[in-house]
Amino acid sequence: MGGLYYEEFTEGETIDHAKRRTISESDNQRFCDLTMNQQPLHLDAEFAAETQFGERLVNGLYTMSLAVGLTIPDTTDGTIVANLSYDDVEHPSPVFHGDTLRAETTVTEKRLTSDEERGVVTMRVDVYKQDDTLVCSFERTALVQRAED
Repeated sequence: MGGLYYEEFTEGETIDHAKRRTISESDNQRFCDLTMNQQPLHLDAEFAAETQFGERLVNGLYTMSLAVGLTIPDTTDGTIVANLSYDDVEHPSPVFHGDTLRAETTVTEKRLTSDEERGVVTMRVDVYKQDDTLVCSFERTALVQRAED
């Protein structure tokens, strides 16, 4: 399925994305390496074992980035002009290696640009792991194309 044009988004609509992803140790390690984030809580098993979590945590930015990727096919794949912002990011529960994540997107607001050639769509993305625990939540605002007549 391709992304939605501005006119196809409906305020209040919730999209339950079918794609899911189980996070591996390798996923977390590569993301930390690529972003040069050497936080021991993500990478050092001995260090992490001494924390309140008892084991390494998946990098929260990876969790958020993965969530965006899970939502793209159903929201803005091929119709986006630009991502404008990511706001109100929260990580209420930890993510560990082996957790499987899924996402839901709720359209919270939409408006046309001043020239009415494109639209701005704001979406709330909620990310859950396999036991339905909320692990990440954020607002994404995108500039999207209008449908051609």
